[in-house]
Amino acid sequence: MKKKKILLTIIILFTFFITGCVNNNLTAKEAVRDYLELYVTLDDRVVDQLDDYVNQEDFTEVQKNTYKEILKKQYTSLNYTFIDEKYEEDKAYITAKINVLDLVGVQKEATKHLQESPLEFNNEDGSYNKSKFLDYKLDLMKNVTDKTEYEIEFKVIKEKNEWVVSQLSNDDLLKIHGAYEE
Repeated sequence: MKKKKILLTIIILFTFFITGCVNNNLTAKEAVRDYLELYVTLDDRVVDQLDDYVNQEDFTEVQKNTYKEILKKQYTSLNYTFIDEKYEEDKAYITAKINVLDLVGVQKEATKHLQESPLEFNNEDGSYNKSKFLDYKLDLMKNVTDKTEYEIEFKVIKEKNEWVVSQLSNDDLLKIHGAYEE
């Protein structure tokens, strides 16, 4: 699931980069704000990519819908504050502190529970039932309330008098998704 999350974030970022979430009159900081607001407001581009991603998962239809709602909750609950701005000619470095749901924490908790109580996730014949475990993990993720905080330094480039947010690293994308492990 972790590799697919990375793929999802890369696809979403690539889509934003291609579509140019910029405006002629924006400062670098405002370009980063608009980039983050695409998540918070569940911009159609974010939701379309989310649908494509979730449909690729090995989930039941109910699990797909649950997972989609979890990720939407993650995006809409994202909070951020800007803590630093540095400009070097046509480059800017905007540092933001983001606050997101701690999905990695509950995923670790689910994995630990699987290791400690593997029989709980078996079929009647004693074989492992991945779907039972996914239901358990998704239930934990759905009910998460704990948040975690990360810092991200956004690189913003001025191209044709427009500030454009550069592609984020996989680690920074994982931070936005609450799935970054230090």
